[in-house]
Amino acid sequence: MSRIVRAAVLQTEWTGDKESMIELHEQYAREAAADGVQVICFQELFYGPYFCQVQDIEYYGYAEEIPDGPTTQRFQELARELNMVMVLPMYEREMAGFLYNTAAVIDADGTYLGKYRKHHIPHVGGFWEKFYFRPGNQGFPVFDTAVGKVGVYICYDRHFPEGWRALGLNGAEIVFNPSATSRGLSRYLWQIEQPAAAVANMYYVGAINRVGIEDLGDNDFYGTSYFVDPRGQYVGDVASDTEAQLVTRDLDLDRIEEVRNQWAFYRDRRPEAYDALTEG
Repeated sequence: MSRIVRAAVLQTEWTGDKESMIELHEQYAREAAADGVQVICFQELFYGPYFCQVQDIEYYGYAEEIPDGPTTQRFQELARELNMVMVLPMYEREMAGFLYNTAAVIDADGTYLGKYRKHHIPHVGGFWEKFYFRPGNQGFPVFDTAVGKVGVYICYDRHFPEGWRALGLNGAEIVFNPSATSRGLSRYLWQIEQPAAAVANMYYVGAINRVGIEDLGDNDFYGTSYFVDPRGQYVGDVASDTEAQLVTRDLDLDRIEEVRNQWAFYRDRRPEAYDALTEG
């Protein structure tokens, strides 16, 4: 019998304030649960605007402790109620001056399983992230959830193949890549990198992006969220590039073993030959 997991990703616009944004995501989570969804991931920094378009200490106020902050605890209760695994990309405050771009992972019984901190932090026009975040320092964890082994890689991380590989070596079956990426240079990469990572590592990838133009800048977030399978092929259609959308797909996790038995990329790796890659 196949291991079928009904998974969802959500792309949406900024509502204008944190509380209404959280309520919107709760509403979508309930809609997903009514459709049988077992695991859901929200977009990068889900309860706020993408404030990295400007550099202003005002936005430090969006950061919360994880897991002891109110949003993590609120969604732990919701996950328990809905019996749903949840991946919550948030702004994390560890202590004063220690701020991270983080995703909390909540199991279907409401248990907080841990977090992933974004490793690669861009700092270019419209994406001033080094002003807001320290680089991740807790490795590439994979979480043993009610639906299987789940990993997270956040936005700009996707340009770096090493973390994708580390997640595969750590046992990931589904990797979510919550993002805030806009039309321009990276648009064509959006259609290449996550499918390439999925096929190179032979697991499922859920790619999530925002939609719309926010008041803080000219970035036009183009949505087009999707799932790809271990062969790098789309699972169903790609989402709209302009509209909010809950993307729900059935993922057959048994396909992972099928593909790995065929391609055997992990068997044929030569890690002893790669030392020079980490020397500079």
